Amino acid sequence: MSITLTQLRAFLAVVHSGSVTAAADELIVTQSSVSAAVSGLARELGTPLLERDGRGVRPTPAGAAFAPFATDVIGLLEQGRRAAVESAENASRTLRIAAVTTSAESFVPRLMQAFATAHPGVGLTLDVGNRDRVMGLVLAHQADVAFAGRPPRDARLEARALHPNEHVLITAPDDELAARAEVAPHELAARTWLLREPGSGTRSVNEDFLAATGLAPRTLTVGSNGAIRQAARARLGVSFVSRDAVADDLATGLLAAIAVTSAPAPRAWHVLCSGVGPVRPVVATFLDFITARGG
Repeated sequence: MSITLTQLRAFLAVVHSGSVTAAADELIVTQSSVSAAVSGLARELGTPLLERDGRGVRPTPAGAAFAPFATDVIGLLEQGRRAAVESAENASRTLRIAAVTTSAESFVPRLMQAFATAHPGVGLTLDVGNRDRVMGLVLAHQADVAFAGRPPRDARLEARALHPNEHVLITAPDDELAARAEVAPHELAARTWLLREPGSGTRSVNEDFLAATGLAPRTLTVGSNGAIRQAARARLGVSFVSRDAVADDLATGLLAAIAVTSAPAPRAWHVLCSGVGPVRPVVATFLDFITARGG
């Protein structure tokens, strides 16, 4: 079997973009070269990898099964290149960190600062996004480690639990329900529920609670934790958010919390890395550092 990197990159570009034209633009090559590379890959594997989907294309079942392996090959080669460069004398070391929005707005910067102080020779980068984006970065080997809540069930990821991640139902500071010791879920049926964008772990926490309690309230989707906090202050609705994200607002009285029964059980923050391929020394050092600190 003679599979080339050009074939793998062309195939993945088509899978991610949904068309040969977009893949050619991304790779800065001709459409015919992309088509030829994907066709050659399909011949090597002995099965079609793409099929028509309206005006675009999508992976066949065989293509969908093969794509994670192609992603690992490309990602591991890049990881190996970086490891080789870092092993050279006086070469700088860089750690690529990804974090879901809530963690990036609360404890991750402090962890990065502590690590940078202890290891001044390591450069740090931070990419922030929702849960789906962050998981994708790690799986594609475009981030060395990631901070997120509940880890996905994926054998290609390794996760270590850090500190607890409690979710509280935030509301305006003068909300009468916030003064009560206990509020039943049905008493919130008339409230508007503030949700993050699809793909967000915080959104999943709220949707799981609504499904478990049988509530079907009006919802308002806002694009960030900051927007949810502002909307809650303005009495536009309520939402479960990580206590880490609103600790200061609760302490200063800018927000209040409703003690609702059947609230989501406390979870844990996790640090994740790829379980595919060797771990670079700088990644192992970072993982040991934050695990020792408990996050």
